[in-house]
Amino acid sequence: MEQSKPQLSRKPRPADWIAAGAVVLVALALLLLPLLVRSEAVTVQILQDGALLYELPLDRDTTVTVGGDYENTIEIHGGAVFVSHATCPGGDCVRSGAIRNAGRSIVCLPNRLEIRIVGASAADVVIETEGVCRPQS
Repeated sequence: MEQSKPQLSRKPRPADWIAAGAVVLVALALLLLPLLVRSEAVTVQILQDGALLYELPLDRDTTVTVGGDYENTIEIHGGAVFVSHATCPGGDCVRSGAIRNAGRSIVCLPNRLEIRIVGASAADVVIETEGVCRPQS
């Protein structure tokens, strides 16, 4: 007795079209979500010795030179900020590369300089210090 093999239908059913449409809609939503949630401007803060020197928009190309014990040239270009030139020893701030997301920073320890991005996409981070949890400010 030979059993016949069941025939598989290769024709898409309505449920297949619905599932494919749902996958496409979810993919589009994930791609467009970052554009829709950005309500607060994202800015670059440049601080030296903890004092705010500049607060600049991340979406406007700018070059700033900060003096002090050493000199740092900071560039904002294409939605990213980076240190393009520094006279400090080591040059770690230059090698840090570009940052573009809120909550990220570049530090030049010899010149006591901090460059940080603040704005809508910053994540809430909790740092534990001596057994006590406090929100990072």
